[in-house]
Amino acid sequence: MPDSPVVAVALSGGIDSLVTGFLIKQRFKKVFGIHFTTGYETSLPDVSALASIFGFPVHTIDLSREFETRVVDYFISTYMAGKTPNPCLVCNLQIKFKKLFEHAQTLGADLMATGHYATVVNRYTCTREEISQAWLERGADFTKDQSYFLSMLSPKILENLVFPLADFTKHQVRQLAGQHDLVPVVPNESQDICFLPDKNHWAFINAKTKIFPKPGPVVDSQGKTVGSHQGLHKFTVGQRKGINIPGPAPYYVKKIDIKTNTLHLCFKSDLAQKRMAVEQIVWNYPEKENLKHIEVQIRSAHKAATAGLDWDDDTSGIVTFETPQNAITPGQAAVFYQENRVLGAGLISATQ
Repeated sequence: MPDSPVVAVALSGGIDSLVTGFLIKQRFKKVFGIHFTTGYETSLPDVSALASIFGFPVHTIDLSREFETRVVDYFISTYMAGKTPNPCLVCNLQIKFKKLFEHAQTLGADLMATGHYATVVNRYTCTREEISQAWLERGADFTKDQSYFLSMLSPKILENLVFPLADFTKHQVRQLAGQHDLVPVVPNESQDICFLPDKNHWAFINAKTKIFPKPGPVVDSQGKTVGSHQGLHKFTVGQRKGINIPGPAPYYVKKIDIKTNTLHLCFKSDLAQKRMAVEQIVWNYPEKENLKHIEVQIRSAHKAATAGLDWDDDTSGIVTFETPQNAITPGQAAVFYQENRVLGAGLISATQ
């Protein structure tokens, strides 16, 4: 890596990416911008306006084909398999920090900077010690922390990244933007899945696949049939709304059995579980064995809970929580933390 690296800044046109571009330009001499399209945009930023703001070139990269095959197809196939996908995590892994960075490298980039609220520890961001292998930590603003969605990035990827907003709160970012007249060139950034503006995932799946849902039985925790559903991909583990089946107390989705096309329900008191299987684990910590008291986060809004990890092989294992956790959902990420550091992450494959 050269002493004066070339940095590509991922620019969406929103406030976070504008402040990122501003901060990177203050620190590095050789900078250019990159903006990528997915084919699902409702509006596009004025790339020439972005270039004028920063005084460096901004390139537009069409990643619509890759986005369709790597993110949208994954989203559909995971739902059709009876699991709940995490498209933002996969987009980060497959699109933003793989395909986009590959394009940036062809344009001469050594590093890539993005406006994520997370901390990457590598030789460009850390002066505390010599870094032999890059790792990820939570951002300073825990309310905006995005380390959960970045948790499956490998050390090889992390060593080429810079997250300038790591030590900022969202309030501080807005203040900095105001001080330097950095005005977003796109509408307010959405926190929802970008290709589902109406949040109607089953209508999206039906339109894409032309496969329409099949009705099936709904059973309670005693195995009694209490109703019927109109398609399993309308449900996710832990869901309460939309079940529309009366009972002595509100029902929650306990399990989705794709093989028998059966929706299993329970009451809230029966929703919590202690054990889950995790697969496709990407590990980024020297120790693997005897980790009995780590913190495990099972959803982006979940408060990480103490658990132990017992390995089955190099990329899968069993997590046992000290206290049962509600709505452990196959398909979602399980992220392993020690204090603020991400030890690794994988995908929840089943509950036990």
